[in-house]
Amino acid sequence: MAIAAEAQALLRELLQVPANYKTLFMQGGGLGENAIVPMNMLRGKAGADFIDTGEWASKSIAEARRYGRVNVAASAKDSGYTSIPPRDSWQLDPDAAYVHICSNETIGGVEYHFTPDVGDVPLVADMSSSILSRPVDVSKYGLIFGGAQKNIGPAGLTIVIVREDLLGHAMPHCPSAFDYKTVADNGSMYNTPPTYGIYIAGLVFQWLKRQGGVPAIEAQNVAKAKLLYDFLDASDFYENRVDRACRSRMNVPFFLKDEALNDAFLAESKAAGLVQLKGHKSVGGMRASIYNAMPIAGVAALVDFLRDFAARRG
Repeated sequence: MAIAAEAQALLRELLQVPANYKTLFMQGGGLGENAIVPMNMLRGKAGADFIDTGEWASKSIAEARRYGRVNVAASAKDSGYTSIPPRDSWQLDPDAAYVHICSNETIGGVEYHFTPDVGDVPLVADMSSSILSRPVDVSKYGLIFGGAQKNIGPAGLTIVIVREDLLGHAMPHCPSAFDYKTVADNGSMYNTPPTYGIYIAGLVFQWLKRQGGVPAIEAQNVAKAKLLYDFLDASDFYENRVDRACRSRMNVPFFLKDEALNDAFLAESKAAGLVQLKGHKSVGGMRASIYNAMPIAGVAALVDFLRDFAARRG
């Protein structure tokens, strides 16, 4: 209990969570929250608005349709999910229960570098792959959720940050262990929690604090992303196809101009100690994930390999 309490306190400190928000330690991951959110957040309303920015937003949309009406207020599908639809293009429903966004798309490599203003309708954000990578004004959101496995700890722990006035409206068929109010009232101990995940998360929160907190880790993430994007942009051997205004700091997809060299690239990069560079099967190409734990030296090693491979194969 003491370990969990310390982890909760550190999370609130790192993200400067306002007093009128609850921080919950849950299970089910981001995919589970795609069902848990509407079961708690529809609050008797017919449906919610969604911004379709890629694979993970699309999964949220598909799951939410099981529980209510979905209005896809804007979509980047026509651009191949290489951008975020401009805020002024969103067709929001003023009667929506909430507006759902995915803050960072791991597969397409797009990230919100702004917090959209959606008026009085609660803003819900899936921050599974960007939470704690940059400061967040929590007060602008009704609810934030994220699986822990990118920047926090092992899979199995899910973080939920929810405004107190949004509690207590779960659908009758919502499982009690997934009712945010029940979880909050029981200090995230209504059912047996993911103890090891919470323990590791607490250690990561301590590490983040030692680094100088979230602003300091953001500066490192900016430097890492700049190093890699600057190299890709200057190269005629590789390319990144994402709109520069919304490029992800966490996931950098790129393509070899000559894709016949893909297999050789992956084999040689693995031999050089650079692993997991193959892009998602839905988009192909390559992808470098550079979450908080990746040091800038790792990104520099990747850039050195990219430069050497291009010199030999170009």
